[in-house]
Amino acid sequence: MSAIAYLERVEEIIGEIRAHEMDKIEKAARLMAHSIRSGHLVHLFGSGHSVIPVMDVFPRYGSFVGFHPLLDPRLMWCNVVGPGGARELLWLERQEGYVANFLQSFEFHPQDTMWVFSHGGLNAAPVEAALYARERGLPVVAVVSGENHRKAKPTHSSGKKLGDLADVMIDTHVPLEDALVRIDGFNIPVAAGSTVAAVAISCAIVGEVARLLVAAGVMPPTFVSPNVQGVGPDHNRNVFVGYAERVRR
Repeated sequence: MSAIAYLERVEEIIGEIRAHEMDKIEKAARLMAHSIRSGHLVHLFGSGHSVIPVMDVFPRYGSFVGFHPLLDPRLMWCNVVGPGGARELLWLERQEGYVANFLQSFEFHPQDTMWVFSHGGLNAAPVEAALYARERGLPVVAVVSGENHRKAKPTHSSGKKLGDLADVMIDTHVPLEDALVRIDGFNIPVAAGSTVAAVAISCAIVGEVARLLVAAGVMPPTFVSPNVQGVGPDHNRNVFVGYAERVRR
């Protein structure tokens, strides 16, 4: 049954991440905890489907002030064809120079951390986000398919892939083609795995950053579901106020 095959493959990938990536996850969490503890930011970037883990870090129930998603609607699709469609996005994220223009709208500090998601790690968008951060002295954490990084050739004029620019590269252990299920009589794999893996990694890092902050005596203002008993009506309002103040600083 293909549904079971997919879930079994996802379990294998999560197991591989746990077995091989924990040192890198902990190193990334230490960089991010340092940024947040010092009053700075962890910037998150992705394009295409790699914007999903960015959006799932903050604002998200169970996450907290210090994470700063860098979201450009032109690098996400809200349609399949036509305005905001996937074809336009797939073209734009390969155009060199665009992301540098986008990132000019934000302030970056060497004590910030840049966190970039990309399954392939080849397109101009994630590569240039990492380049932009490195030029400004920020450490870079990349979440990328290790198989893509090892096997694919760079397409950016710098000759770099995202993993080449990372201080910490976390391998999703998702295969180069992304899709995980093969069906007898059909030669194209289906059912993508990169989003599941990237979100699992991102949530693991969020949890570890929180542990490090609390151990250092920092209680992060956390976005909480209103279904949690004892959470007052002003709690999440104050979280957003704290977020806005930190971004302004």
